[in-house]
Amino acid sequence: MASLSDLRRVSVGIGMLATACFLIGCGSSRLPAYKTTTQPAWQQYGTGYATANPNYVPAPAPVPTAPRPMGPASDVPYPATFSAPPTAPAIHAASYVLLDAKTGRTLAYKNLDARRAVASTQKLVTALVILDSGNLDKQITITAADTNVEPSKMYLKAGQRFSRRDLLNVFLVKSANDAAMALARDHSGSISAFGDAMTRKARQLGAYQTSFKNPHGLTTAGQYSTARDMAKIAFYAYRHSFIRNIVGRQKFTLNCAYGVRNYTNTNKLLAQMPGCNGMKTGYTNAAGRCLISSASRYDRDVILVQLGTQTKYIWDDGKKLMEWGLQRARTN
Repeated sequence: MASLSDLRRVSVGIGMLATACFLIGCGSSRLPAYKTTTQPAWQQYGTGYATANPNYVPAPAPVPTAPRPMGPASDVPYPATFSAPPTAPAIHAASYVLLDAKTGRTLAYKNLDARRAVASTQKLVTALVILDSGNLDKQITITAADTNVEPSKMYLKAGQRFSRRDLLNVFLVKSANDAAMALARDHSGSISAFGDAMTRKARQLGAYQTSFKNPHGLTTAGQYSTARDMAKIAFYAYRHSFIRNIVGRQKFTLNCAYGVRNYTNTNKLLAQMPGCNGMKTGYTNAAGRCLISSASRYDRDVILVQLGTQTKYIWDDGKKLMEWGLQRARTN
C-alpha cells in the first residue's frame, strides 16, 4: 500500500502535468497583455465606461509580444503583432486598424503602435472633452485669437456669439479649426490647458501612447498618437449619440443671427459608400492623409483608422477595407 507521502507526491505531479497541458492547449490567445501595470484591468485597457486615474503615466511599452484586450468585454483579443492578416486587402496607409465596432475585435492591422501625427482625426477627442463638460447651449463670444488659424475655417469674426452646440456641429462636419480654437479656449482658458485635458481624456479611454497639444490637429512639437490609440478613441466615440448623429451627415445647415450657412462634410465616403456613417478626416503635410471611418450594414458595424496615407486613394482604400470587414464582423 502506498504511503501518505507517496500519494502527495503523485497528486502534486498530476497537478503540474495538468497545468502544463492547459497552457499548451490554450496557446497564445490567453497570454497576459504586454503592458505590465498594477492598475485594475478596466483602467489598464480603458473601455470608456469607467474613469481611469488621470495622473497615471505608464512607462513606455516594450515591443508587444502577446494579445491585448480592447472593447467592452475583457476577453476581446487585441493584436500585438505588426503585420496585417494575409487575407486582408492591401491599402496605402502607413498604419491602420480595422475593428468590429460592436465587439472591438480586430479584423486587420498594420504598424498599429507607430507614433505619428493624426491631423484633424483628433477632433473626436476635442468633441468628447467638450461634451463631457455639458451645457451645450452656452454662448461663446469669439475673440480675434480664435480666428487666427488656418486652413479649414467657418470664418468666425471677433465679437460674434455662437452656442457650443453650433460650433461642435460645424467643426465635426467642416473640420473648422477656428471653431475648435473657440471651444478649447472657452473650456480651459488656453490652448495648452485644453491639450492637457485632451490627453487626460485619451488616457481615460486607454490611449496611453498619445499626447495632444491643440484642439485641431495642426502640426506642433510633442503631439502624436498611434493607430491603436485612435481606434480605442473611435470605438468609444462611435457610441456617443451626439457624435454619431453629426458625423454621419453629408451636409449641415446652421441657422444663426449671421444668416444661413451650409457646410459639406469633409468625409467623401458618406457619399461614395452605402452604409458609411462617419467619422472624421484629417490632413497635414506631416501627418499625410488620415481618415477614421465607420460603416454599418446588415446589423454589422466596422471602424477603420487610416494614418499616414500619401496618396489620394485613401477613399478607395477605406471603402475596400470596410467592405471586406463588413463581411467578417459579427451580427450580434
